[in-house]
Amino acid sequence: MRIRIIFNLHNRGSYVPFHHQFLLSDLIANLKMEIPVEFQKYNLYCFSGLKGQTKVGKSGLHFFSNKVTLVMSSPSDAFLNHLLKALFKRTQLEIGRLELTPESVEREFEPELSDSVKFVCISPLVPCGPNVDADIEKEFLSPFDDSFSDFLYESTMVRMESSGMFTPKDIEGFFKFQIVPDKVYLTRMQENSKKFSRVYATDHDGYRKEVRGYTFPFTLYADPAVEKFIFHCGFGEYADKGFGMVDLANTNPIGRAEVYDFEKALAGS
Repeated sequence: MRIRIIFNLHNRGSYVPFHHQFLLSDLIANLKMEIPVEFQKYNLYCFSGLKGQTKVGKSGLHFFSNKVTLVMSSPSDAFLNHLLKALFKRTQLEIGRLELTPESVEREFEPELSDSVKFVCISPLVPCGPNVDADIEKEFLSPFDDSFSDFLYESTMVRMESSGMFTPKDIEGFFKFQIVPDKVYLTRMQENSKKFSRVYATDHDGYRKEVRGYTFPFTLYADPAVEKFIFHCGFGEYADKGFGMVDLANTNPIGRAEVYDFEKALAGS
């Protein structure tokens, strides 16, 4: 399930750091302490940065809209429902300098995914994880390099296997996997001296560290089951820290969702 959490913003013009995934990760970690114990260590989820009418300033990302949205996704409806219940108990939140109140939730309609899907990154994509040297995690790797796709394939297969949602035979069958970056987009970014890759701060096992993330459109050729897992659980490393959330390219988000009553869903579970 993919949901959009809509917040009321009480102090328009306030800001968060340009990359504020660590603030959202801390919020979710605190909320997880308030949900049933069987979900407190659950990590199959991903989330976006905060969305709204913004302007980049010296202090960070300033918000000028009355509403701010956070997109979150997980294959476990129950996990998201319990997290929403904990969130909506809070009458006011502070994320960076933003003063927010959770207002409502929308649920996105489930898309039909094929073995060829064009995605856009709505949070930075990290191909290398803690299984490689720390310096390698920060080094630039061309998205056109075969190793870029190889890193993401290994990461995805490990996560799919450890999820318990697939059998070893399923994993063996997911050998088709190729990433084709949008060459036109990346060429235009380079010509305009704009970055599609940056080093970001995150934490792992309680330690702060730096990783390199990428933000660009790409087409992924893979089994539809793999595409679905990536769509709901994120792509690459540190998905539960706010990295690797993707969305379908060339689609209008308006009309792709409906109002969602998580309390009713919890009552019926």
